[in-house]
Amino acid sequence: MNLVYADENGQVFDDPDYIGLARSADMVVEIMEDELIPLPEGATLVSLPHTNAVGLNPETGQMERLEGTQAVGALLPQGFTRLLIPSYVKTDKTQLFPLFGYTAVVWKEDGFYVAARCTDDPEPWNPRNCDVNELELSVKRIREEYPENKLYEHLSNCALEYECLTASNTFLNRWEGAVPVSYSCNAGCFGCISEQPDDSGFPAPQTRMNFKPSQEDVVQVMMEHLRTPQSIISFGQGCEGEPSTQAPLIIKAIKEVRQRTSQGFININTNAGLTDHIRGIVDAGLDLMRVSTISALDDHYNAYYKPRAYNLKNVEKSIRYATDQGVITSINYLIFPGVTDREEEVEAMIEFVRRSGIKLIQMRNLNIDPESYLNLIPKARGEMIGMKQMMEIYAEELPDVIMGSYTHTPDFFHKVTGK
Repeated sequence: MNLVYADENGQVFDDPDYIGLARSADMVVEIMEDELIPLPEGATLVSLPHTNAVGLNPETGQMERLEGTQAVGALLPQGFTRLLIPSYVKTDKTQLFPLFGYTAVVWKEDGFYVAARCTDDPEPWNPRNCDVNELELSVKRIREEYPENKLYEHLSNCALEYECLTASNTFLNRWEGAVPVSYSCNAGCFGCISEQPDDSGFPAPQTRMNFKPSQEDVVQVMMEHLRTPQSIISFGQGCEGEPSTQAPLIIKAIKEVRQRTSQGFININTNAGLTDHIRGIVDAGLDLMRVSTISALDDHYNAYYKPRAYNLKNVEKSIRYATDQGVITSINYLIFPGVTDREEEVEAMIEFVRRSGIKLIQMRNLNIDPESYLNLIPKARGEMIGMKQMMEIYAEELPDVIMGSYTHTPDFFHKVTGK
């Protein structure tokens, strides 16, 4: 497997004189054949700024830094979980990578391969399924139908400018749609994609909403999307803070919508720290809940999320309450090779999932600068298991829990589990 690198102009090449390597946390490692899959459709190759590529010289058996090159990583589409990150050395350690989830990539005889695993059906979230012309017409039609709706105005920018597929779904009236409501948050996530402190060094890839929508605006978006039995409308988007901080608005909107239609499913993507608020939202008629987490260990969780007036016990209580009320609960598990697969992380997460009654683990590649993240979190206390083996352990220890990458309707669970 040949090393893949980019030149100063961003053109990508392979070097047959060097074997491609990868990283697990801060360790440079060789890539096993069973860790590789062909580069998926919809993936993007990107150069890692301010780096040199690192490869293995087969003649000397030594790892070497290739001066004048840039390391290359792949950005994977939904449905694929990375197993390793690219191998590189920074040429300027003060420079931070943009907030993306970089995956190790190599060249074999028939094309590019990545260190990843398919964990869900990638088809619904393949960007090629979003026709720009159709989207623009749909945005125009809905904006004309609801000219006073500030939420549609906001979402049109998300769909057309940021190419957010969830926002696009809202206008295309399919699958999971977006209904953002919150401009504030009760956490200060280190890798927040919508709001970063001026001195963080991370450029936020999108802008957080800066207004509170009216109940009428929220209900209009929900009613427009919930037209089919399989539609999902979701609070808690990348362009907003924590949705449960707007619990009164959400509760009233859900109750009004459910008085008017029983179609589709109402979901919330949340950190679940505000347990009383979550209880109110669940009781209003919530169907699905996805809880964002990076760890089931307090010190790791707190270092990344910087929670304000809540902790992991609150999160677990929220999930348990929702589960007990019949809500299908899942976690949005932010994973990073060499960290998520540490022995202590795996053991703690298995127990957390068992106690809280989670039905689905959504594996999501953490968008972060590796060095900054590794310097932030606690040092490893146990062995590194490996991402592939970690997923095998979850499958064995949690046989009733599904591994996936995104939110599904109840029919999916019935189909997979037969329950």
